[in-house]
Amino acid sequence: MYYPFSWLRSTLRLVLFLVVFALVGWYLDDMLFAVAIGATLLLLFNYWHLYKLNRWLWHSRKMSPPTVRGVWEHIYEGIYYLQRRNRNKRKELGELVKRFREGSEALPDAAVVVDAKACIIWCNRLARLDLGLKWPQDSGRRIDNLLRHPEFIQYFHAGNYKYPIEVPSPTNPNKTFEYRIMPYGDEHLLLIARDITRVSQLEEMRKDFVANVSHELRTPLTVINGYLEILPIDEDSDPFMQKAMKEMTSQTHRMQNLIEDLLVLSRIEASSERIYENVVNIPVVLAQVEREAQALNKEKNHTINFHIDKELYVFGVETELRSACSNLVFNAVHYTPAGGEINVYWRRKPNGAQFSVVDNGDGIEPNHLNRLTERFYRVDKARSRKTGGSGLGLSIVKHVLSHHNSRLDITSALGEGSNFSFVLDNELIAEQL
Repeated sequence: MYYPFSWLRSTLRLVLFLVVFALVGWYLDDMLFAVAIGATLLLLFNYWHLYKLNRWLWHSRKMSPPTVRGVWEHIYEGIYYLQRRNRNKRKELGELVKRFREGSEALPDAAVVVDAKACIIWCNRLARLDLGLKWPQDSGRRIDNLLRHPEFIQYFHAGNYKYPIEVPSPTNPNKTFEYRIMPYGDEHLLLIARDITRVSQLEEMRKDFVANVSHELRTPLTVINGYLEILPIDEDSDPFMQKAMKEMTSQTHRMQNLIEDLLVLSRIEASSERIYENVVNIPVVLAQVEREAQALNKEKNHTINFHIDKELYVFGVETELRSACSNLVFNAVHYTPAGGEINVYWRRKPNGAQFSVVDNGDGIEPNHLNRLTERFYRVDKARSRKTGGSGLGLSIVKHVLSHHNSRLDITSALGEGSNFSFVLDNELIAEQL
């Protein structure tokens, strides 16, 4: 224990020790010689304690210090206090590391920590099982020398870890892993590998099912619709039969539109076309969309205005962007009450190229906004049936924008209208054709 006045007492003892030798020297008429003897003894005493301190620090197995008195007692006590405090800190740090390792071993995903030079610092048990890593043999080895898949190496060195990638397992080609990298600390990276084999299989089954069923339904519907068109309907025939024939014709057309939308959606989901390979002349695309919108507008009598930057081109897939833009414009034509105003904008913004469709229709309630891009979701099912909507238009837009690294923004207020817009990043803006 530390006492505030311990050093004062030690100093007084030292002074008293030297005074005693000085008195003895004065008595013997040789004070200088006596004080020198006292100083020598004091020096030997201190060197002896330095020797004991050195042996205790480097050779003794005992944690507790040897029993001494005087100023050396306080030195030993101070060192002993620092040792205990450091040992407690090491113990706490060890417990923290142990809990971290136990928690990381309990993760359902493979985890690998690498440094700024891509060398492995640590990995959990699942990383050793699923990624084929060996611990501690692979400690310090480069991760890109152990996971050799070209897509992973390109993803790792690109440095853009905003989106994960899906790569076959290095130990089992029948498994698919989702790799996600998260930078943290002083240029360290945390690699998380998740087994998504089952999810990928289910997604592929769903896509194949939708595409196959949609394709197979086209032929029977075409046959039914063909026979309905050639069947004669006399004005003097049964009114019920007339109504039935009209309703069947209407529903077969609606089914055909639904199947076409499903096929479009399947093609977009399965698309592997690179968005940076082709430049899309959006002004020309929107000119065609404008002509089609005006043709749809004959019954509604809307005021449709297109505000187009004719020098703004982007990289992308033309068929997909045409589908996204036309769906947004046609939705505004269909769902805006007669006599409304629709404004379509294609313009450059600080964050990229913006496409937006603004109408002054009835608006959409806030509780519907987050679900509008779901498949077959409708705000008003009765009105959707009247307009022949399939409920897939905004879902198609969502997948197109996802392919082009963008998203659909929707703002709406009841009685004031809606604004559907998206922004293509500045990286996608191309020079004029």
